[in-house]
Amino acid sequence: MNYRHGFHAGNHADVLKHVALLSLCDALTAKPAPLFALDTHAGRGLYALDGEQARRTDEAEGGVGKLARGLDPAIDRYLEAIADCRAENGETAYPGSPWLLAHALREEDRIAVCELNPEEAEALRHNFARDRRINVQARDGYTAMRALLPPKDGATRLNRGIVLIDPPYEAQLAEFDIALHALNDAATRWPQGTYALWYPIKQARALVRFYRRAASVPAKSALRIELQVRPDDSPLRMNGSGLVIWNAPWQFDRSMTPALKALARALGEDGRGEARIDWLRPPA
Repeated sequence: MNYRHGFHAGNHADVLKHVALLSLCDALTAKPAPLFALDTHAGRGLYALDGEQARRTDEAEGGVGKLARGLDPAIDRYLEAIADCRAENGETAYPGSPWLLAHALREEDRIAVCELNPEEAEALRHNFARDRRINVQARDGYTAMRALLPPKDGATRLNRGIVLIDPPYEAQLAEFDIALHALNDAATRWPQGTYALWYPIKQARALVRFYRRAASVPAKSALRIELQVRPDDSPLRMNGSGLVIWNAPWQFDRSMTPALKALARALGEDGRGEARIDWLRPPA
């Protein structure tokens, strides 16, 4: 695997993914029962926006760099988390999803983070060495889904939690086949879990088959949220991104709708941002 998320940290896709992730965590922690979180493609979990990789692309300038407080409560929550991360790690730090999970979840919750690239996995271990809630695994995240779900804390089975699947799509459209196979298996064995699969949008028409198959995953519901920052008229660049969320918490769609609209206004190029939120499979 050659992908390095450091080149893309803080871009528009990260903004969408991380605003949604924090909102999901907040909804799940509103209930007292302990949670389990699995991040299947974790990267190193913490990035520097003034680092060599980030400066080479400057993608954060078109993402988190365009945001300000007061746009929406969910966006404010995200910006507050970044501020907390920077208070701990320096003014150019940017939190990856493992850091956000650790920040949003509680002492009684448990977190597993997987990274296959040896260098990134070693950095991940270093960044979270002091957090006893976090189990860092240098392994393939899809096989980890089968090995770790349904989750247990000692002899106690954890009935609630979230699985974030954020692959690099080096296999391009074939990645959907791999991810959906793992999701079908996981949702069958751990039906209580909330699952979120991130995906890039180059040309939306190429995703029609994926949407149809995503609706058939054995879950109670499937919610699609998407943010496009430019028209999807080129197959060579990422024009937006989305998440399908299976078993989304109650009223999560209502809380995310104004946030998505605010992100489309803030991040859209030349005023051409678009947001979509709808049900591929409505709740029963």
